Amino acid sequence: MTNDGRLVRILPVATVLAVLLALWYGAALPMNSGLPSFPQGGTLSERFLAAWALERPVLPAPHQIVAALWTATIETPVSSPRSLVFHGTITVSSTLLGFALGAVLGIALAIGIVHSRVLAASLVPWLVASQTIPILAIAPIVVVALGAVGVTGLVPKALISMYLSFFPVAIGMVKGLTSPEPMLLDLMRTYSAGRLQTLLRLRLPAALPYLFASLKVAVAISLVGAIVGELPTGGSAGIGARLLSGSYYGQTIQIWAALFAAAIIAAILVQCVALSERLTARAMGARP
Repeated sequence: MTNDGRLVRILPVATVLAVLLALWYGAALPMNSGLPSFPQGGTLSERFLAAWALERPVLPAPHQIVAALWTATIETPVSSPRSLVFHGTITVSSTLLGFALGAVLGIALAIGIVHSRVLAASLVPWLVASQTIPILAIAPIVVVALGAVGVTGLVPKALISMYLSFFPVAIGMVKGLTSPEPMLLDLMRTYSAGRLQTLLRLRLPAALPYLFASLKVAVAISLVGAIVGELPTGGSAGIGARLLSGSYYGQTIQIWAALFAAAIIAAILVQCVALSERLTARAMGARP
């Protein structure tokens, strides 16, 4: 790609980012000016500078969040409870376990739905209905119920992540497994291929684009599930625990830093799935 092509792609993103930052900095003054700690009087520029430098603002300035992220990731030792790397590692562990469980469950359900009319008629409505229940209502029940039988730590959070992530995988795989044209299915039957051979040689290769698109959604939702699963436990580790501690002590900059850390982790996980997709496509002979 030429430099002009890169510029054409980067310029719209940079423009939108600049507008958002300008609006953010502008909104800091009206949102923070009502705080008791906000100094009264002064020129407009002095009031803006004061709004961007409060210790506990309602809306932190972007540079305050960046500074908090830098301090909590680079300057703080990884083993410290104040490190976002420390908390992020714990959240990512439950995210990946829940994502793996959700992917396996979603693929298994999709295969069953495609090959069984009974499952397709009876299971799909329940799958859709399961996603109408708010995760904030389910998470405390799961954590408390598993804690009562001695299951704590990583597993309850992973199960909540699995609950959120299996649905997009199942729906995407059903679409992918049914995507081969009828003529190709007839050709497989002509070759006397059984269901397993048709699945492995035709349906699964055809479903890969749908699978990876679903996995990108699922891995981001898994992170949300892991964070939500950390909230009812009141634990001392994880991005969710970092959010709780920030809300308890009114540390809004800490809360925003944890939210941005979660967004960065989600972006990295999605890119890892995208990289896996490219490597899989290349291994199957796709053109770059």
